[in-house]
Amino acid sequence: MLQTSAPLRLALGHAADLVEHLNELPAEEALALFLTLPAERQVELLDNPELHGATALLRGLPPPLASQRLAEMAADRAADLLRELRPAERARLLAPLEPEPAGTLRQLLGYPEGSAGSLMTTEFVSLPATATVAEALDHIRAVERTRETVYALYLLDPASGVLLRTLSLRRLITGRPEQKAIDLAPVQEPVFVSPATPRDEVARLFARHDLLAVPVLDTARRVLGIVTVDDVLDAVTARDTEEAQRFGGVESLGKPYLRLGFLEMLRKRAGWLCILLLGEMLTASAMQYFEDELEKALVLTLFIPLIMSSGGNSGSQATSLLIRALALGEVRLRDWWRVALREAPTGLALGGILGGLACARILLWQGLGLYDYGPHVLLVALTVALGMLGIVLFGSLSGAMLPFALKRLGFDPASASAPFVATLVDVTGLVIYFSVAMLVLGGTLL
Repeated sequence: MLQTSAPLRLALGHAADLVEHLNELPAEEALALFLTLPAERQVELLDNPELHGATALLRGLPPPLASQRLAEMAADRAADLLRELRPAERARLLAPLEPEPAGTLRQLLGYPEGSAGSLMTTEFVSLPATATVAEALDHIRAVERTRETVYALYLLDPASGVLLRTLSLRRLITGRPEQKAIDLAPVQEPVFVSPATPRDEVARLFARHDLLAVPVLDTARRVLGIVTVDDVLDAVTARDTEEAQRFGGVESLGKPYLRLGFLEMLRKRAGWLCILLLGEMLTASAMQYFEDELEKALVLTLFIPLIMSSGGNSGSQATSLLIRALALGEVRLRDWWRVALREAPTGLALGGILGGLACARILLWQGLGLYDYGPHVLLVALTVALGMLGIVLFGSLSGAMLPFALKRLGFDPASASAPFVATLVDVTGLVIYFSVAMLVLGGTLL
């Protein structure tokens, strides 16, 4: 039996397997394999958003061939690749194209990144509202290979091109051949977005109405394109990845982890670490300010890690919940006071629980003889408990309010990362802890 080489088997197999193989190869080997593939296969791979090195492969093609591949790709995916190129490269690839595809790509590139216009494709199925079921099905058979999806059909006014109804393929095939397609369409106003609609709002519409695609209309209600559910999922996944990285105190990588160079990795991570280090220096300053108290009551230093970590953890919890709630639209900027009223009693309750546990631990260790906290053990336990109560309350409130403050100032709420909140609570936590200690232990240990 004739044996087939591994690269040839991949080239003839599923596109997803070939994409995975190309992602694992060094850039030079990936390009060499890509150049051996048939034109249709190259287009299929470039159209796949899971192909990490698509831009590099496009650059590796001779310019006329690269322009041809762009013209053969789905318009929205081609626009995504062009956005990653320098303006001069972009202009060079667009120049050889016919006016229509070049104009479409320039139009898509003109929309702000993250908007419905930047996500949409112009390859959709539209029909005059006068079409019959038989005419609609014939049209779908004729154009299906050149359309992003055929599951949603858009019925337009024959004279003005205004969108009148949206019809699913499922409902179309239930009709009689001579029946008007528009008679099968729901009578409700079609769900639509404008080109400037943010991707998060588009995603919420998909979830709310259980859509496969949504039309993008201009001010005259003419269809400019459609956003499909897979495009929304890709965009939301990319956004969530960026937010998760920023939340961890890292600048968004913008590419897969293993494809990031050493110097680029340093640049992405060093900035945040330096900022956090400067913040932690304030912790040392706070401890120096209470140096005399530390010398008089060294027992208090035993609980500094406990106090600081509990405050940071409560702040990180609140920040995580609020960033996600803001992203999903569950809370808005005007709801900050409602969040504060909710977090205050929550922080008090959590602080009381943790403070009670810390107090019980001190008394248990003293009672079992595991450690001697001195003659004022009850006051030490009360100090730690009250300090924990205040710090967890402050951590919960600051962690909840920081995303609101950043969003109000125009920053991404995800920048309120867990390390940033922890650093803030570390500094203030020491001040709260030692202020409580001076009140409770004044005249005894202090």
